[in-house]
Amino acid sequence: MIGVGIMGEPMARNLLRAGYRVCVSSRTPGKAARLLGEGAVGKDSPATLAREVDVIITMVSDSPDVEAVYLGPAGVCESLRKGTLCIDMSTIAPETARAVAAEVEKRGGRFLDAPVSGGKTGAEAGKLCIMVGGRAEDVARAQPIFDVLGKLTVHCGPLGHGQLTKLCNQILCALNLLAVSEAMVFARRVGLDPNVMLKAVSAGAAGSWALENLGSRMIARDFAPMFMIDLQQKDLRIALATARENAVPIPGTALASQLLAANQAAGEGREGTQALVKTLERLAGL
Repeated sequence: MIGVGIMGEPMARNLLRAGYRVCVSSRTPGKAARLLGEGAVGKDSPATLAREVDVIITMVSDSPDVEAVYLGPAGVCESLRKGTLCIDMSTIAPETARAVAAEVEKRGGRFLDAPVSGGKTGAEAGKLCIMVGGRAEDVARAQPIFDVLGKLTVHCGPLGHGQLTKLCNQILCALNLLAVSEAMVFARRVGLDPNVMLKAVSAGAAGSWALENLGSRMIARDFAPMFMIDLQQKDLRIALATARENAVPIPGTALASQLLAANQAAGEGREGTQALVKTLERLAGL
C-alpha cells in the first residue's frame, strides 16, 4: 500500500486483519506508525516496496502524485517485477490513469484504475464501492483483495473507465451535498427544527446517503472530514475539465464547485464537505 492517509490507512489495516502481508510506503513516514505497530512492514520508497510485492495498491491525492509514485525518482517503475499487479485506487484524471498504465505495462506489469466511493467510514468498515477499469482477468485476480476492502466491485470497462465512473459519482455527490445544505439553511430560516425536518424527510423520496451522513453532522456542527473540501474540489476540477473536453454541460456541478470555493476562501478547505452549509449560511445571513 502506497499512501496511508485518511483512506489508505484503514484499507491497509483491513488487509492486515484479513491475513495479508502488507508493506507500506508513505511520503510522510509518521503516517505509517500505527500500521507498523499492527504488523505492517515499512518501506522507504515505492521502488523499494515494488521489489518485494506481487500487488501494489496506490491511494494518493491527485494525478501528479500518482505520476510521481509510479514514474518519478525511486518510483514503482524503477524496480517493478514482471507480472506485478498495480491497482490505483486514487481519484485522478482518466488520461493520467491510461498514461501510467502504459508505462507499467511496458515494464511487464498489469494495471487497474479502481477509484472508490464511501469515504473514511466506508474504508474503515471495508464497505467501499469500487469502480474498476482494466482487463477482466486482472479484475478477477484482484477480486479477493477488493472483497476485503469493499462491499461492491463493478468492472466498468477498459482502462480509464473506473475513473470516468468515479467522476459521475462525484457529480452526484456534489449536487446531493448542495441539496442537503440548502434544505438545512432553508429549515433554519423559516423556523423549523432541523432535527425534526431531517427525521421527517429521511424515510421518503428525499432520503439519501448525503442526507443521513452529512445532514446530521451539519446540525451537530461537526465539520471533521469524512472527505475534505479540498479533495472534493480536486475531483470536481477533473470532472469539469473532462466535461469541457467532451462538450458536456454540467452547470449544477460548476455551481457546487464555486460554492465550495467560497469555503476554501474562508480557510475551510481541509474541513469535511458538509461545511458547504456554512457558505450557504453566510449567504443567508445566518
